[in-house]
Amino acid sequence: MTDGHMTDRPATSAARWTRTMASGFTLIELMVTVAVAAIITTIAVASYNQEVVKSRRTDAKTALLDLAGREERYYSLNNAYTAVASDLGYSAFGAGTTVGSGYYQLNAPVVTAATATAPAAFTLTAVPVGAQQANDTSCQTFTVLSTGQQSSTDGSGNDTTSTCWQ
Repeated sequence: MTDGHMTDRPATSAARWTRTMASGFTLIELMVTVAVAAIITTIAVASYNQEVVKSRRTDAKTALLDLAGREERYYSLNNAYTAVASDLGYSAFGAGTTVGSGYYQLNAPVVTAATATAPAAFTLTAVPVGAQQANDTSCQTFTVLSTGQQSSTDGSGNDTTSTCWQ
């Protein structure tokens, strides 16, 4: 020091190390950041995929309610329900014929003719097709009855109506 002023001296190793640390990130800090980002991404993608599967359930529900309306229209004109696809405006039911965006198929309606003690009735069912929706084990089948009752079951046949028809 001269005249009360500091002179430029070469930086000590501690000063160089502090300056180096302040100017960047260590490899460990970068790896922790990458690991946290990977975990967040994994959770986000899984949640997104689950929401996509749930949103596709709308295809099945919409198609069933539309088909129920067509059955009622047919009944009002013919005094009977039908299981014939062309009578209801469809080309076919079952395998190979999907509805909506192609994630569900409608099975042929199960029609019960009227008797002296019971009115005519129908049961409509939609099932998932394709690997993506088939993995939706909590909502494997959707059903609508002629009485308007809506129900669904999981892969084991358990009632999941409160979850799937929300």
